[in-house]
Amino acid sequence: MRLIIAISTLLLLAADCHAGRRIEGSVRAVYDGDTIMLVTRESSRLKTRLYGIDAPETAKPDTPGQPFGEAAKRVLRGKVLGKRVTAEVVDVDQYQRTVAVIRFAGRDINREMVAEGMAWAYRRYLQGPYASEYLSAESRARSRRDGLWRDVNPQPPWEFRQPPAGGMHHGRQRR
Repeated sequence: MRLIIAISTLLLLAADCHAGRRIEGSVRAVYDGDTIMLVTRESSRLKTRLYGIDAPETAKPDTPGQPFGEAAKRVLRGKVLGKRVTAEVVDVDQYQRTVAVIRFAGRDINREMVAEGMAWAYRRYLQGPYASEYLSAESRARSRRDGLWRDVNPQPPWEFRQPPAGGMHHGRQRR
């Protein structure tokens, strides 16, 4: 048990050390509309979650995806796959993924995903200067009915991931 506590403490300290860092690397994989694999100059592989956004879920082997999940993945792939980007590290999440604002050619890719209706501004985690930018971008995308906002009432991914009270997880129900 002491070993687990010690390892957990070291991981938390390491996470704090990375916050605020800028890391340059090439995007080698796009897992979905808000998660990429970044390979640094030192050949470190960092699974990276885009800060402040939540894209529709893509299908997994045991769960169906959400509407616009594959579209969001495709759009993000077109923006960053194979490109050298800068990751402005904000945090390390519970799954040990780097959480970062991704920039390419001076553009905030996270904000672009929200502005194009490919992701929600993730209010639960948004803070500081990004909050107003991302919330405004989402509001404009909603009013234009861009991307996922074409649906009358799209289900946010954080709700999709929650199991219904007393039942199976949404993603495990096949309809």
